[in-house]
Amino acid sequence: MGSKQDVEAGSKAKYGAYNDALVEPERELLLPTGLDSPTASTVSTPRYSLVHLVCAFVGGAALCIGARFLLDVSGIAGPPPLGDDVRVQAPPYVGSTEVHHFPPVAPTNAFPDLFPTSVGYPGGTPTGAEPGLIATAPSLPLQTGAAQLVAPPKIYKHIHSTHGDDMEEEEEESRKHYKSDRPFNLFRSWGNLSPWYSVSRGAFGIDDTAEPPAGCVVTGLHLLHRHGARYPTAWTNFGGPAKFATRLHESASQWEATGQLAFLNEWTYKLGEEVLTPFGRQQLYDLGVSMRLKYGFLLKNFTETNTIPVFRTESQDRMLASALNFAIGFFGYPFEGQYQQLITIEANGFNNTFAPYKTCPNANAAGKADRSLPYVKEWVSHFLAEARERLSRAMIGKDGLQGEFDWTGEEVYEMMQMCAYETVALGYSKFCDLFTEEEWEGFNYALDLTFWYDSAFGSPVARVQGVGYLQELVARLTHTPIATHNSSTNATLHTPETFPLDHALYVDATHEVVVLNIMTALNLSTLAASGPLPADHIPKDRSFRSADLAPFATNMQFQLLSCASTPEPQIRIIINDGVVPLHGIRTCPYDDKHGMCPLPAFIEAQQETIRGTDWAWGCHGDWEVPPGSAWNSTTGDAPKA
Repeated sequence: MGSKQDVEAGSKAKYGAYNDALVEPERELLLPTGLDSPTASTVSTPRYSLVHLVCAFVGGAALCIGARFLLDVSGIAGPPPLGDDVRVQAPPYVGSTEVHHFPPVAPTNAFPDLFPTSVGYPGGTPTGAEPGLIATAPSLPLQTGAAQLVAPPKIYKHIHSTHGDDMEEEEEESRKHYKSDRPFNLFRSWGNLSPWYSVSRGAFGIDDTAEPPAGCVVTGLHLLHRHGARYPTAWTNFGGPAKFATRLHESASQWEATGQLAFLNEWTYKLGEEVLTPFGRQQLYDLGVSMRLKYGFLLKNFTETNTIPVFRTESQDRMLASALNFAIGFFGYPFEGQYQQLITIEANGFNNTFAPYKTCPNANAAGKADRSLPYVKEWVSHFLAEARERLSRAMIGKDGLQGEFDWTGEEVYEMMQMCAYETVALGYSKFCDLFTEEEWEGFNYALDLTFWYDSAFGSPVARVQGVGYLQELVARLTHTPIATHNSSTNATLHTPETFPLDHALYVDATHEVVVLNIMTALNLSTLAASGPLPADHIPKDRSFRSADLAPFATNMQFQLLSCASTPEPQIRIIINDGVVPLHGIRTCPYDDKHGMCPLPAFIEAQQETIRGTDWAWGCHGDWEVPPGSAWNSTTGDAPKA
């Protein structure tokens, strides 16, 4: 048998040196016996018949299959407890942050003069007619998956920790909290962290698709979209992957992970901050290609007027990168000369309809802007109670006791965030299969609570933040400059050059919180039909789902149509390929089966909303929101004076 020094040397080669011994005498007995063991030289070699070999093979295969099944099911809960006399710790680098700075600041082999981007000689370059799927195709392509991302091979529906008489009670509690009205899809269970997808037909209440109704043609498009998948942001009011990694790193000497958590013993934090991930770049490129295929024919209007489009974004890195990746998809490379990109400034003190919170103090005030916090904390205590217990059992504490290291509910929630963020950044995450379908539905709902109360219909500062974009939309629809800049609009950037009023195509990029602000200000009331969201259970058939409305690269199309059956131009709103009813808008018809509203009626309603929204009171007023459910909103308005 190899010496103890040899074993320790091998351990150090694999894990590095440790302050405390990881291999205690009792654990050495589990190490494999060396070939120089006396036992190895004294055992004779038996002879076996063919029957013996076949039986051994079949029996061994059966045992392997059975063992694999048991490991899959029991792995989430971790192995059985170890003895009290085992002392362990994770390697000291666990949870530390990995940073790979690319590109190098001054690469030694960079010779730009030798590698020009154009050398001439392009060959023939004739162009053809513009595509127009929205006008010509019998049906439109749908976004059904997330290319390049890998989901776990298996996620269990539920895992019970109780037995016997308690099983029936737990099953009933499970149904109460996790009853789902949709087939499970992991990539659609991450709220605003989900990759965008085409919602199912009728998801918002209109049984129709994005193609124009018979007898109608699309004459214009106003497109509002979110940036693509990003790394975590620096700011968070509850949990956060970076917080999880820091706590894990600082406590590495106090635990060792087992079962499906065993990967934590070698895990490091590989996520950046704020900027787009490679997948996020792909999302916006793909969205640009998709919109060109659908609405490319609208560019004919620019050819006829000898103009080019003006698209808008703002200065945050991920916002600008999203807009440029969209442009590469829409126009192709190089896109210079095909459009103009307006970049507004996102910073304190600058009016910006894509970042209205920068000039709205109440949008950053505790108790107003973060109204969701108590709801999310309460819900996490409900839906993650079993997961917290299960994952704590998979940890060995510093004294060698199974379950001695106890996860908090916030840390378990952060593991779920880590699954989403690692997947959209790295392509795959081992955190994803730690949780069940029911728990992922609970996570999805936790993010619904977050955005309902912080950014949408339940937020007291939602409508006031969305009204600036409504003013810009009405200005474009009426071809009339904004007369009074009394909200988040920026008068400096409202010139005929930077804010044209007569184009057939507009593209604006913003954040998901602003998209939700705008949906709220528009009064798309069917999205709020199921009312304020409770913190103790998931409502059946809830109308507000952040994964449907505000995922990474979410897109909102304001479709302008001319129809033979109506003298007035029409408008429709399409969110992620789902048609949204407009009957919550006071002047729009209640029962239009295509979700259309006469454009003059739509404009009248938005002008009414603009007049009735008080920026000074909503953003600067001295008002408070009563705690809990004592006060609620389904319109995104602040409490009245």
